[in-house]
Formats: sequence, structure tokens, C-alpha cells
Amino acid sequence: MAHLGEFRKRLVASAIAVGIGFAVCYAFSEELFEILAQPLKSNLAEGERLVFTNLPDMFFVYLKTAFVAGLLLSSPFIFYQIWMFIAPGLYRREKTLVLPFIFFSTLLFVGGGLFGYFVVFPFGFKFFLSFENEFLQALPSVKQYFSFSIKLLLAFGLVFELPVVLFFLARIGAVTPASLRKKRKYAILMCFIVGAVITPPDVITQFMMAVPLIVLYEVGIIAAMVAGKRKPVAAESPPAE
Repeated sequence: MAHLGEFRKRLVASAIAVGIGFAVCYAFSEELFEILAQPLKSNLAEGERLVFTNLPDMFFVYLKTAFVAGLLLSSPFIFYQIWMFIAPGLYRREKTLVLPFIFFSTLLFVGGGLFGYFVVFPFGFKFFLSFENEFLQALPSVKQYFSFSIKLLLAFGLVFELPVVLFFLARIGAVTPASLRKKRKYAILMCFIVGAVITPPDVITQFMMAVPLIVLYEVGIIAAMVAGKRKPVAAESPPAE
């Protein structure tokens, strides 16, 4: 029950932070959506625009845009709350990693989203719009575009957390640098499978997703090597109850 109470405390604090971020970002929701739609807009023919078929669509899209922006804005605080929840189970020396954890988690999450936005989106949308011809015209819906783009951005942000995940798995002894090297070929295969699942169905964007994942896996091996360079557990003070 004590753990559930602590989890509730951290969850409420994170929700309040997201709420504050949402309130701030809603004032700029129209501008934020224009930025989000820019990769598609730049690939549309002159005079073509996004459409919405239901009257409330734009209102809810602006709300969701502000919410996602607020989530990104408050992500450092959310990562801090995650750390504070797991910190009681860590050794004293491991608790000093709070600032690197927050910094690298935020950096990789935002970096993954930016990689999807600036690198993958232009190629993906160009591919989808290439099916237009004299008989076919694309009429991208605002609602569908928002749902599709946000899922991709969040997916890229999450998969870019791979080095942090591998670091902590190595820290608790679940994996070792040697085991990660041994399973490299399976990891490469998995990277291409993940790229095929979460990116648009063309080879170029799948490849552009898989290659960074492979690089991040190699970075994760280095992070696991760093995580392994610690004092023996017996020499450290046990975690507080």
C-alpha cells in the first residue's frame, strides 16, 4: 500500500504538470498545429489544403495539439517523478544519477520526435502523395493527419530511449555488454521489424527508422559498459526500506 500511495503521489504531480503545460500551450495551439502540419503542407500541390469534415474536428485537434505540446513541455518533470518513484529501491551511489537520467531521457525523447519530424515525415508524406494523378486527388483530413503524425512522433520518441533502457538493465544486472554484443544480429533484425511496423509502408522510411535504432543499440552497449563500472553491491549501503 505504501508503494501504491507513492505511485499515486507521483502520478498526481505529473498530471498537474501536464495540465499546466496544456494551459500554456493552448494559447498557441493554432500555431503549434501549423508547425505540426508543415511537413505535409510543403508536399501538397499549390492551392491544396487540409480539410475537416466534421464541425468540431478542429476544436478537438487544437485541444489534442495543446495536450501533446504540454506533455513534451513537462517531460523533464515527468521523468523526475519516475526517478523519484524508483529511487527508494536504488543504492546510494545510483541515486546520484538523477540529473543524467532526466537530461538524457528528455534529450533522447525530444530528439526522437525531431528526427521523425524533420527526416522521416518529408519522405513519408511525399510517398503517400505520389499516388495522386489526373484521376486521383488526395484530400488529407486534419483529424487523420493529427492522429497519424502524433503516433509516429511518440513512437520515435519512445524508441530513442533505448540507450537509457539498456543502461539501467545493465545497472541491475539484467543484461551485460557481452550479452548485448552476442545478440547484435537479432537486435538488428528487430530494428528492421520495428521500422517496418511503425513507419509508412515504403522501404526508404523503414530504413531511416531502422538505421538510427541500430546506432542507438550500439550506443546502448557503450552505456551498458559504463553502467557495469561500479562498485560491488556488497560494498554499497543497501536501499532504504
